[in-house]
Amino acid sequence: MSMNSSNFPLVWMNLSQKPGHDHQRDFDEFEANLRRGEPFVILSDTAPDDDDHEHTPEEKKRTALWMKKHKVELRRLVRAMILIEPNSAKRLGLKAFAVVFAKFWGYPLLLASSREQAIEMATELLSTGAPQSR
Repeated sequence: MSMNSSNFPLVWMNLSQKPGHDHQRDFDEFEANLRRGEPFVILSDTAPDDDDHEHTPEEKKRTALWMKKHKVELRRLVRAMILIEPNSAKRLGLKAFAVVFAKFWGYPLLLASSREQAIEMATELLSTGAPQSR
């Protein structure tokens, strides 16, 4: 995953990974956004692909430990992750994953059919100031 925070509080994340990807850089980018202390929304138009990259047990453990360390900030600052998936069947299939995602990360995974819809959803989440669903 890589993050583009140039339009903060809309943070674009690319979920595709190449072999040899620098995971520490990903964590550093995420932490930099958390250190801003302002709510933000993560958006992505790259759905994770099972064939893309299988995480090693070490990577999974590292991610879980990082998430636990930053649990309070994640719940307080990340309003949601919005995944753009134009295919309605794939969006439906991702709904079950969204439940597991929210329990693990502490913020919801929402689904949008277009980039425009995702930005509209993100803007609404940020403007209402309402806490994200847990």
